[in-house]
Amino acid sequence: MEDAATHQNPDKGSWADGVADQTLAVDHLTGATHAADAPETLGTQLPTWSRVLGWCGVVGLIYLLICAVSIISRGFAGLGGDAAHSMFEFAANPWVGLFVGVLGTVLIQSSTTTTAIAVTAVGSGALSIQGAIPIILGANVGTTVTTSLVALTFIGNRAEFRKALAASSIHDFYNWLELLIFFPIELIWHPLERVSGALTDALYGTGWLPDPSRFNVIRVATQPVVNVVAAMTSHLGGTLGPIVTVVIGAALIFGVVRYLGKLLKMLMVGKAREILVGAVGRNPYLAMGAGMGVTVVTQSSTITTSVLVPFSGAGILAPAQIYPVTAGANLGTTFTVVFAAFAVSGQDARIGLQAAFVHLIYNVLAILVIYVIPILRPAPLMVAEAFARVASKHKWIVAAYLGTVYLAVPLLVIVLVEVL
Repeated sequence: MEDAATHQNPDKGSWADGVADQTLAVDHLTGATHAADAPETLGTQLPTWSRVLGWCGVVGLIYLLICAVSIISRGFAGLGGDAAHSMFEFAANPWVGLFVGVLGTVLIQSSTTTTAIAVTAVGSGALSIQGAIPIILGANVGTTVTTSLVALTFIGNRAEFRKALAASSIHDFYNWLELLIFFPIELIWHPLERVSGALTDALYGTGWLPDPSRFNVIRVATQPVVNVVAAMTSHLGGTLGPIVTVVIGAALIFGVVRYLGKLLKMLMVGKAREILVGAVGRNPYLAMGAGMGVTVVTQSSTITTSVLVPFSGAGILAPAQIYPVTAGANLGTTFTVVFAAFAVSGQDARIGLQAAFVHLIYNVLAILVIYVIPILRPAPLMVAEAFARVASKHKWIVAAYLGTVYLAVPLLVIVLVEVL
């Protein structure tokens, strides 16, 4: 059973077997398969009034997220061109930008925060679209660490640990393969920059989107909060006031995304598990759609992928079944940033939206190239399972891998490039 569950071809077998396993999986929804699952059924136990208050809180936090983007935009505008550009001088080197994106996301555990700050900087004229793209691609990789940490809760049982680690590592190796394919191509031919620019121009040119430099409904809605923050920092004078404004906006994004994730997890994860487990046993593209949808609702690809890791550790779901959910979750996480980009106003607001579209197009292309093309599709799964087999025997490898790839290498590259 164990070997069959962890070595299935992602195209065959796993989906038929998943239908049979689905009933067993749903039975575990109310009785957690692992201690780590216990909080995940809270959403189904809350009384109606608590759920209503919870969803009101979600709406309020989304409003604060949009306000935070506008606050950063106001701060960059107050800095002026030269001072704002100096904050992102590191992005002149794409390799530094890439690993700043990786490291920043690992440290704050939120690719949405990293990407939103980059998009806002572009929309405010502080960062070029060319400088933002490597940061966005790096953030897409850095977000995978949390799922690997979930697998470590199974470290006491070698068989369960191997299956859980294989399932969680798919997210790592899928995102690294995505980066290895598209980052060199972007450096040479700039397809992400060009396609995102063409999409943005088409949306504005056809009148689908109003010109944000003239009138921005979101700017009007967020202006009271932005004005309060601006008034609080105006007495600081010089460049310090705008810098503090940017820091307040960035901290607000970080806090909002973190609490929004916790609140949505409390409200939705029990239901999300039902949706995901029900989808993975039927069709890979249905599973991909479920992964995308749940991520859009929960605002976190980490939640989407993490809730299924215990099912893999228990042998209920195979890593091959979780694979398309991961691809869908990557796509789902892009919508928050696209939405937040509409809060940016001014002359460069269109370029800010273009930067948000880069994230979306990047993950769409990854699905088309890696998952749809049969020759590449098994690669992340095969590497994840091989890594899990070795790491289950030598557990220190997991810590070495996470520490080296996500901390040591990014720091080393940043320091070497800046020094040399």
